[in-house]
Amino acid sequence: MTHPANMLGLTVRWSLADAPEGVEAELASYVADTSHARFTGMGGLGFKTWRMRAGEWFEGCYVFARDEDRAEFQRTFSAGAADAPGSKIVGSAPILIEECDVVAVAEGAEGFRATPRA
Repeated sequence: MTHPANMLGLTVRWSLADAPEGVEAELASYVADTSHARFTGMGGLGFKTWRMRAGEWFEGCYVFARDEDRAEFQRTFSAGAADAPGSKIVGSAPILIEECDVVAVAEGAEGFRATPRA
């Protein structure tokens, strides 16, 4: 059960174990050139982060304002997950699409860098 004070998260993860060589650079370019702009300013979305461990996994972590926003995004994404840009780049569908609660986010003294590249 989601605690009302928690933020509404969704994690989508792809395995990179069998992905083609150089996939990490291709994913980083996709995020910088396309995906970042798609999610910047998206209605119902509080924020999204992209995370990666080279040779292991790539994931998107989403935090939504309302449960219905998360549920709709999850439904729509799940229906086309195998054809999502990340799936095409990696060469396989996500291994995980999972709701979660984000208990808190702290901004440190250095602040957040919202751009995909330095």
